[in-house]
Amino acid sequence: MNEVIVIGGGFAGCEAAWQLAKRGIRVKLYEMKPVRFSPAHKSEKLCELVCSNSFKAARADSAAGLLKAEMELLGSLCVECTKKTAVPAGGALAVDRGLFSDMVTEKIENEPLIEIIREEVTCVPRDKTVIVATGPLSSEAISSDIESLCGKALSFFDAAAPIVTADSVDMERAFVQSRYEKGGDDYINCPRNKEEYELFYNELVNAESVILHDFEKNGVYEGCMPIEVMAKRGEDTIRFGPMKPVGLRDPSTGRRPWAVLQLRKENKEGTLYNLVGFQTNLKFGEQKRVFSLIPALKNAEYVRYGVMHRNSFLRSPGLLTPAFNMKERPEIFFAGQITGVEGYMESASSGILAGINAARLINGKEPFILPETSMLGALSRYIADETVKDFQPMGAAMGLLPPPETKIRDKKQRYAYLSERALNCVKESVDEHERV
Repeated sequence: MNEVIVIGGGFAGCEAAWQLAKRGIRVKLYEMKPVRFSPAHKSEKLCELVCSNSFKAARADSAAGLLKAEMELLGSLCVECTKKTAVPAGGALAVDRGLFSDMVTEKIENEPLIEIIREEVTCVPRDKTVIVATGPLSSEAISSDIESLCGKALSFFDAAAPIVTADSVDMERAFVQSRYEKGGDDYINCPRNKEEYELFYNELVNAESVILHDFEKNGVYEGCMPIEVMAKRGEDTIRFGPMKPVGLRDPSTGRRPWAVLQLRKENKEGTLYNLVGFQTNLKFGEQKRVFSLIPALKNAEYVRYGVMHRNSFLRSPGLLTPAFNMKERPEIFFAGQITGVEGYMESASSGILAGINAARLINGKEPFILPETSMLGALSRYIADETVKDFQPMGAAMGLLPPPETKIRDKKQRYAYLSERALNCVKESVDEHERV
């Protein structure tokens, strides 16, 4: 029986292994935990969430929602488990991170064609069909081997937000409400008036951060920018960003607050909440001091402080094809954030395509490449686009899709059209894929 090696048990690796097994291909899935942990990982389980527990918007007429809908059409393992472990999050799709990881691990362990091997892989096999899904925190040994295989990797930084216990939040200084009252009462809102905000802002921009090593001083990736770095761009930057008060009304005043920090559920029980948009690299003591200036968090109990860690990704344009394999060595595939896609589901989606195409390569079939009018097709083309001069990680975005054939001025109607067009083309491609 044909066999594929998959290196990495994160979102991309698990999706790739799942797709291969469903096509009758035996898989050896290598995961280095618990033999070795990256700086951000703590659990032995597969598909561990190390940052937010949110997979962004759920509605299909949004970029993130459309991506998940397309993945579902392709038999995504992660989307299936996400829906079964979801926690309330307004218009977003968030999960109980422990239950989610447990479910994915159980499904992979119970798949007869997948063998999980718990050991560190230090080099990419050159004589087998392999999918490298080692993630943005690849170990030093395999990172070095990947660089020798592909060229020097780039790096950026990922920052995670703190998590607090629900019962330590002062609800007399907070209120429960979803923005624009969409999705029920899924968020705890911590309002501030102008004076409270200005005090908080001044302490935030002057707080002490963790000192980075020399090799880590290459800048910060925009998508996961620490709140203190964002704040230094201007006093109102975060008030129009993570702390925006629009769509909210404080019941105690009947008015919109000057600024708001939202807390989102981390688990089904609602005992843990994360500080939405508050990724940070402040020292732990500084996090507690500064964030305690938010009235509702004055006595907050932190179960995890925010952290920041190094991530790496390839110079994928010119190196990879839209099928996620190497142009010069087509039997070697890459998947996940190491390819330059950004986000949990984006990583998982690349794993789906890598798994499908590795199976097709083994069976002597042409690659399965979705049209550019689909979100998955657009993302896969982005990472392979040699015309991109300053390649940076990219998540799902409606701007990646070709515009409607006829101009649609209304943004909501335009997005609805783009979503419907994308899903129709994915359905047609799946039908064609099954026949060939």
